[in-house]
Amino acid sequence: MTNYLNYCLANHEWLLDFIEALVAIESPSDDPAAVNLCGAELASRLTELGATITRASSSTAGDHLRASFGTGDRQVLLLGHFDTVWPVGQLERMPLKRDGGKLCGPGVFDMKAGIGLATLATRALMAQAALDRARIVMLWTSDEEIGSITSRAMIETEARKSEAVLVFEPSLPGGALKTSRKGVGQFELVVRGISAHAGLDPGKGVSAIHELARQVLAIERIQDLDRGVSVNVGIVQGGSRANVVAAEARATVDARAVTIADADAIDRTLKSLAPVLTGTSLEVIGGFDRPPLERSAAVVRLYEMARGIAREMGIDLHEGSAGGGSDGNFTAALGVPTLDGLGAVGDGAHAIHEHVEIEALAPRAALIAGLLTRLCSASFGGAGSGPA
Repeated sequence: MTNYLNYCLANHEWLLDFIEALVAIESPSDDPAAVNLCGAELASRLTELGATITRASSSTAGDHLRASFGTGDRQVLLLGHFDTVWPVGQLERMPLKRDGGKLCGPGVFDMKAGIGLATLATRALMAQAALDRARIVMLWTSDEEIGSITSRAMIETEARKSEAVLVFEPSLPGGALKTSRKGVGQFELVVRGISAHAGLDPGKGVSAIHELARQVLAIERIQDLDRGVSVNVGIVQGGSRANVVAAEARATVDARAVTIADADAIDRTLKSLAPVLTGTSLEVIGGFDRPPLERSAAVVRLYEMARGIAREMGIDLHEGSAGGGSDGNFTAALGVPTLDGLGAVGDGAHAIHEHVEIEALAPRAALIAGLLTRLCSASFGGAGSGPA
């Protein structure tokens, strides 16, 4: 690991320049033209390093980039995104800058620094001729922040070919890796009643709002925080005027679960809800957009491998869970060993104080290089070992 650390320290300024070049090009998910400018810069820099680049275009999002290094049969997938939640113009409000030991700017923590770390680690392997029998595939997408609708199939295709998937989303506090993530679902309840004049003919109407209120109470009973099951009725809409019995009402529900079994149970329970008031009807649409990333034996084995490498470097590497999802949720659900949170150490994802810790970058890249070396040199049992 000493060689990798020395290499990454020697290329520290190169890494900072790489990250800053990406952060300087704002790339909101909902602006394909802007996000493609950032993608073009990223593709250019990866091409300079010898990558074979493939672009996957979409009519509703920016291009996704696949970059391949090496020609061996054993594939390791490096996964992440270069779209951000920040609109064009955010750099004026939170400028890209080095502030003491921090590198600040929109998208630096989530997750352009992670792309830089993955790239420097790959450079380190190539410098050590460690890619003779393996292939590193990077998949950098442009729609993760808006649900990965256009990239999911591509992600799953590459994951099925891979021994393991390393996800470069930001770390947990202190640099901890993410060995589990909750699955995320969104559901909409649509209730239809019978409208009537609330003063003249209240008995002829059946309120969709009154029915929805009963359904909200039923949904609340699904929640089991001790199990990691949460449901939140976040939006409620209904009615037209105060003196009209409501003909329609809607509710939007955010649902989260730690296990695939619990996610399936939530889905079944919500979709089996039935009207209480005679004269009303109920429709439930939606589902889990991202399955849970469970702390499986394969995930733990991958974490323990990373932890052992970190120990050799004098780093105490911890693990934890996240309440939100990432593209790693898709790959883990396929049974492919997946380790998340390998991106930068920092804080402020989606927040005005977003930053990464500069001093932690080179050791993080060296850790990743060491992990890649292990995965590229010995079969981990990933590709083809899980359900298709």
